[in-house]
Amino acid sequence: MDKSKVSEVLLEPILQTKKEMQSFLGFSGYYRQHIKYLARISKSLCKLYELQKVYEMTEEKVKAYEELKKSLENAPFLLMPDWKLPFKPYIDVCAGGLGAALHQTQIIND
Repeated sequence: MDKSKVSEVLLEPILQTKKEMQSFLGFSGYYRQHIKYLARISKSLCKLYELQKVYEMTEEKVKAYEELKKSLENAPFLLMPDWKLPFKPYIDVCAGGLGAALHQTQIIND
């Protein structure tokens, strides 16, 4: 995960146009393997750029936007797996899709 790109996105204020929201969701989608429950968090935001819809940031959508930004900020980075440590399966299912991943927690010695 490129922390410099993520930090730029975190400084963005509330997005004002459909194009900006589409760009943000595309960026978030690129890092989807690092964001737990991405489909659930971004569902209300995806509805903002449907055709024939007025772009309106409701309180629910602002909360989803902030939650997604926080998820990007706190996302873990990738390491090579340690085959001696256990793996945890994670599954994300909703009406719009399905995703699964294997996670492993490792202690990093600085």
